[in-house]
Amino acid sequence: MRQTNLTGEPADYVSAREELRQAEIELMRHRERVADLRRRLPLGPAVDDYVFEEGPADLEAGDAPARTVRLTELFTRPGRDLVVYHLMYGKKQTEPCPMCTMWLDGFNGVARHLAQNVDLAIVAAAGLPALRAHARDRKWTNLRLLSAGSGTFKYDLGSEDAEGNQDSTVSVFTRDGNGSVRHVYSVHPRMSDDIDQRGIDLLSPVWHLLDLTRQGRGNWFAALDY
Repeated sequence: MRQTNLTGEPADYVSAREELRQAEIELMRHRERVADLRRRLPLGPAVDDYVFEEGPADLEAGDAPARTVRLTELFTRPGRDLVVYHLMYGKKQTEPCPMCTMWLDGFNGVARHLAQNVDLAIVAAAGLPALRAHARDRKWTNLRLLSAGSGTFKYDLGSEDAEGNQDSTVSVFTRDGNGSVRHVYSVHPRMSDDIDQRGIDLLSPVWHLLDLTRQGRGNWFAALDY
């Protein structure tokens, strides 16, 4: 099927555009194959019922006391999976990661849609006051924010090393028939020696919009302010 009805398209453009269309179709089919492999992963190991610190849903309630919440309590009802984004903020990462912040700006916008099917939480090593202050600055009113700085959750899931260096990571958990939390899947930006900072690109539209243009991504990097 023709993609446009513009007149005067040169033959070499029409040919190249059709080659690109076929490549895009194959890419879509390959993404479906990868997603199917991910869905068919066997359950991973049972994990500890980690403890986090959480403040009230209202970000403006700065003086409200924190409460502890366990990993099992992040599942809001049976039959749902839990997606956790590991925010690079805290310990050796003394400032919030600009790239993580860009990702979470987007998640905040679609959180109510995601909530129809899955549970979502944001976990950082930063203390709760600092984490909530950053969230207020970004107007993250739809994200569940947790501090894991005093526990081993981020280290155990590979988003923190022994020195406290942070890495952005996405982890997925489910609950088995006995109620135990099982690890399903984790992914990091660095997937191999020749694929750096690209492992979670599919979770943000920014890169894909840039990829539509002739200039592409170039050497652009997200910032906390522009």
